[in-house]
Parts: sequence; C-alpha cells; structure tokens
Amino acid sequence: MVVGSEFSRIQLRDFSRGRWIMLETAVQCVLRYHEQTKHHLNRYARSLGYLDWATQPDPFRRFDGAPQIPLDHPPPSPELLYDALFTGQPVSTGRLDRHAISRLFYDSLAISAWKQAPGAGRWSLRVNPSSGALHPTEGYLLTGTVEGLGSQPAVYHYSPYAHALEQRVALSGDEWASLTGGLPAGAVLVALTSIHWRESWKYGERAFRYCHHDVGHAIGSITFAAATLGCEARLVTSIGQDALAALLGTNRQHGIEAEHPDCLLAVFPRGDSYPARPPAVDVPTTLLERLATSEFAGSPNRLSESHHHWPVIDEVARATHVPVDETAAEEGTDEPPSIALPGAPINRPLPAQQIIRQRRSAVDMDGRTSLPRETFYRMMARVSPHRGFPFAVLPWPPCVALAIFVHRVADLSPGLYLLVRSARHERLLRDALKPDFLWRRPAECPDDLQLWCLMEADCGSAARTISCHQSIASEGAFSLGMMADFEPSLRHRGAWFYPRLFWETGLIGQVLYLEAEAAGMRGTGIGCFFDDAMHDLLGIRDRSWQSLYHFTVGGPTDDLRLQTLPPYEHLPLHDVPATAPTTEGIAWQTGLNVGPREPS
Repeated sequence: MVVGSEFSRIQLRDFSRGRWIMLETAVQCVLRYHEQTKHHLNRYARSLGYLDWATQPDPFRRFDGAPQIPLDHPPPSPELLYDALFTGQPVSTGRLDRHAISRLFYDSLAISAWKQAPGAGRWSLRVNPSSGALHPTEGYLLTGTVEGLGSQPAVYHYSPYAHALEQRVALSGDEWASLTGGLPAGAVLVALTSIHWRESWKYGERAFRYCHHDVGHAIGSITFAAATLGCEARLVTSIGQDALAALLGTNRQHGIEAEHPDCLLAVFPRGDSYPARPPAVDVPTTLLERLATSEFAGSPNRLSESHHHWPVIDEVARATHVPVDETAAEEGTDEPPSIALPGAPINRPLPAQQIIRQRRSAVDMDGRTSLPRETFYRMMARVSPHRGFPFAVLPWPPCVALAIFVHRVADLSPGLYLLVRSARHERLLRDALKPDFLWRRPAECPDDLQLWCLMEADCGSAARTISCHQSIASEGAFSLGMMADFEPSLRHRGAWFYPRLFWETGLIGQVLYLEAEAAGMRGTGIGCFFDDAMHDLLGIRDRSWQSLYHFTVGGPTDDLRLQTLPPYEHLPLHDVPATAPTTEGIAWQTGLNVGPREPS
C-alpha cells in the first residue's frame, strides 16, 4: 500500500495500537458514510425534509474588524481567447501584482451577477458553481509583499461580497521566504476551506459530498483564472490540514459554523514545462509556534441563529482528515500529454474571461437542441486527463470515468457510452460492467479518445429516473454519471482520498460548464441521483466503481421573468467600472443543480 508509511506516522503519534487497525477503521467510516448517504428509489438520504428558512445560512463570510483592502474590478480582455487556454499558445506572463491578484479572484470566486424575480428578493451568482447556491467554500490568499495590498507578507481572507481582501495576520519576510522556498519564483498561495453547515442546512447528511464537489469546482475556477494570467495552478500536497488551519487561523473556530481546511494551491507564472512533482510548502515549527500566540484580525460573522446537527458529517470529516503531508501517497501520471482532434485547430472568437464569467447553470432544457458530433468529441477530449491544462492541477492519476447518456448529438446514435479517462481503467471496467455491452468505437471518433458505445437505445427515461426523476437529465444533448475507481482507491491510499475523488469530479464538471458555454449551450451539475440505480444499469455489483456526480449539457429554456443585475452594483459606483455584457440564460440559482430538484 502506497500510504502505509504515511498512516503509520499518524498512528504512532496518536494511537498505541497497530497501524492497519486504525487505517481500516477510517476507511470503514468512509464506506459507512457513503452507503448511508445514498439516495434510493424508495427513499432519499436523511435531511430535515423541509427548508427551515429561519436558519438559512448567510452565504457570505466576513471577519468583522479585519482591515479590508478593496480589489480592482478589471474589465474583460477581448484578446485572450478561450480555446487558446487549451492549446498551449503563449499568454503574456507577468508578476502576480495587485492587478493580477484582483483578476485571479474576480474570475474565480467573485460574484458574477445578481438575479431577481418579480415580487421576490434577489440572489447572487458566482463564478464558481455551488450546490444550491449555498457556497460552503471560502477562499484565502497567502502572499509576499505586493504593492497596493500590503507592505509585508500576509494571510488574507477573500470576501466575494466586497471583492476585497481581509487581512487576518501578517508574516515576516523571513517567514514567507521559508514557507515558499520550494515554490517557483513569484508564486502566491490560495487556500480553500469548507463550512459544512451551509450545505447540511438544506441537504442533511449528503452535504459532505456536495461540499467537496464545490471544492473541485473552485479548484477548476482558480486554474482557469490563473491560465488567463499566464500562470499555472498546482495542488500543494506537502502540508497537512492541521498546519493549513494554523496558517489560516481557522483552527480557532469551533462549532457547526467552523471552516474546515481543504487544500492549498500554488499559483505561479508559467514556465517552460510542467513541474514533475507537486510544489512544496514547508511550514516551519517556529512559524506555527508564533502563530499560535498571535492575534488574527477580525471575528467570523455568525451565519445562522440556530442549527441542526448531523453527527455523521463530523465523523466522516474526522476520518478523512490529513494531519500531516500526503506527498508520500501521491503518484505521477502516465497519461498522454494531449489528444489529437481531427481537422483544423479550434480558435473560436470567444474571449476567455467572458466565457468564465458568464457561466450559469441551466434549470430546464428545451428537449430539442442538438449538439454537433465534432463538438461533443471536443468536449470529451477536454475532460480527458493529460499532463497539461487543466488537469495538471491534480497530482494523482485520473480516478474517474464517464458513463454518458447520449440523447441529441448529431450523427451519433442515442445510447449509453463510456469515456475511459485512464488506460489502466479499461480492463477494470470491462470486468466490472455488464458482459453484453457492445464496447464499440463510435463513428469518426479520434483515435486517442477512449470513447466506447456500450448500448444503442433511447436512454431518456433511464437518465431521468436515475437523476431523481428530473427531466433536465433527459431533455439535453447528453447527460452523464461520473464513475470513480472507488473502494480500491480508498484501500490503496487511505480514507483521506475520499474528498479528492469528489474534487476530481468537480474539476471535470467545471470544464463541462465552460465547454457548454463556449458551444452556445448550458450545463448543470446534478447532485441528486439514485446511486445504486446507476450502478445496476451498468452492471456494477460491488463498490469497485461508484457514481459520485452527474451532469447534463443542452439547450436551456429561458425564463423571461428573471432580471439580471450587475455583480457589484451594491458597491459605490466609482469603485466599479462598467463590464461588457454577457449572454444570460435561466438561472434561478447558481451552481450544482441539486437545489430545487432535490427533494427536501
């Protein structure tokens, strides 16, 4: 087992019993949680069963009393095209100065618009999707001295509502140098945390899953925003959650509204090649000791007046906790650097920042719009992993395959298809799925794209039923289930890998969202699905493969009653420049489509 030495360190420090006993206990806890939070055809996972509006969480965290530094509101650049992000074409690379940092957050975690319905209140949309628009994900910036931000290195919380940085604690120049000595020159760090309560308020016990879908989407949002700056983003695996919480000051939060540290990303100017190993961050003991006695500025605002506790979320959070670094558990990827698509290179006149900021979730599909076959193949190629953009942000080999319901793709027979995203998975999937599947290559499919037709049939009814009877899964061009190499991955690596499987699905979903926008369509993540009904359709009889996230792409149905408002009109007008108009579709709420479509 790759993680044996990793977990032996944890056990020797915390437990007096054998290392394998503790490891198995953590994995068993994760497996129990996963089974307990499945939706079934005759019952849903446990939740309140209704929406307690009196305790609805505030979607915006702030640290009252912390110094606030407003960021710039950059207009979109029409020169940088969306397709160029995938081709390796040069993007001007500069310093991560105040303007670049402003753009990094503006195009990743900021508000993208407000929606308002007649006679109703308004709600915000963000660049990064979120389950039910509840936004459990919080962002932080750790940076050296940046002119216009601060005169010394510091740790900041990002406020999407104000598009501003809240300074939590300052660092010395020596501390910053020691912390980032293993990073490329000019790097900054972006950290993500989750407030589980924001999701469990609505979704009950299944909320832990949704929080980590959202982390994956946020990782994708940051990766795309970094690319528009000529920068790369990489997940840092050399730091454990305890040290990360100490750096951010979240270890001082307690109770159901506390933030749980998820991950740390290094963002740095692009070099000639992708690093062979994840970037390293070393947190000196002296820094941790100093922070333990330092005052962090500001107090976190209260999100709800009262709460409903779901103990199983705390249990799985403890089981998946990574107190020390996970570097020893990572493996390099042997995936191909790219997939060659036939025909001329794609370079549509679509500004990257416009596509990024106009991303919305469809609530309904029109049941008519068809997707060209070549566009479908391109989408599948761009969610296939390789050493380049955007999947290089994750340091592990791909763990997710896509089971696809093709409904309306021109010149492609409706049916059930499978995208194998790792060469090592094909044999495993052939053994795990139904023996009578076709395993036939579709017409004109690029040679490097491991797409297989398993069955030709009208799968609309099956797709709709599996996705909690939601017609959006059958009325688009296609929908899909993201199938993870599940129990073998957990037993090989450890329980800590469970959230990372969801991160990978969220990153795939983020690419699909943007690809849908670029194709003139719209996507939607679907968190409500009958887990084992999907497994039964595929012939899966154990936990070797599990469906973790569903998604649909198609032509959206617009709701003309909705009014779209600018993202920062609530700020002083002189602080916010006019932004270019974007294409708007229906969006009662932003993010993963598990809100009104998941029974409460």
